[in-house]
Amino acid sequence: MDPRTPFLRLVDLALPPRCPGCGAIVEADHRFCAVCWASLQFLGPPWCASCHLPFAFDAGEGMRCGACLADPPPHDGVRAAVAYGDVARRLALKLKYGGRLAAAETMARAMLRLVPDGVDLIVPVPLHRWRLWSRGFNQALLIAEGVSRHTGLPIERDMLRRAKATPKLQGLGRRARSKAVAGAFALAPDARPTIEGRTILLVDDVHTSGAAGDGCARLLKHGGAARVILLCWARVLPDQPLD
Repeated sequence: MDPRTPFLRLVDLALPPRCPGCGAIVEADHRFCAVCWASLQFLGPPWCASCHLPFAFDAGEGMRCGACLADPPPHDGVRAAVAYGDVARRLALKLKYGGRLAAAETMARAMLRLVPDGVDLIVPVPLHRWRLWSRGFNQALLIAEGVSRHTGLPIERDMLRRAKATPKLQGLGRRARSKAVAGAFALAPDARPTIEGRTILLVDDVHTSGAAGDGCARLLKHGGAARVILLCWARVLPDQPLD
């Protein structure tokens, strides 16, 4: 028997696992209580063949939503574990502004089921150095590292960079968000040999208007990537308000 076992049992009694959503005691780390679990809207097929926006029913293979028919996105789909809602928002804020770093592992575990076959490389959405200094971490990188640990996929931490600081996007509409991030990203100078012809998994915490993901996907495609698939914890659906 591990000599640490009695001590670890005492720790478990003193600090039992808590629900990532509400803090209720649960049976294991990174598991939601029944109430929070029931309130989460898990996303997946059937969805738009282009952007992966969930459909209410299966419209057939290759079916695309109206927005993608009118203006195809620069990426190859957005795969989100859950729809943005109270619990999803609470967990994202705990990580982003509360410094609850364990939330990144919770998110990564929920996202694993949506990692497609054929991915060559994981790339996190970057954070500007000023915000990195003030926050102390890039939440997208922490989530990406969790996905990498569980899948064994390699990760390139500095493939994308924030070329300029952007204002906080909370409270901005979709057009304002797109304008705010225009020209905000840059590709590493030596990126092409690493990404050319590859399928990239671009990881972020929350997909809102899509402005950041679109900008990063365009850069990666311009740099030679064959496909760029976005993977995130939560996605704001079209009928949900941005915050």
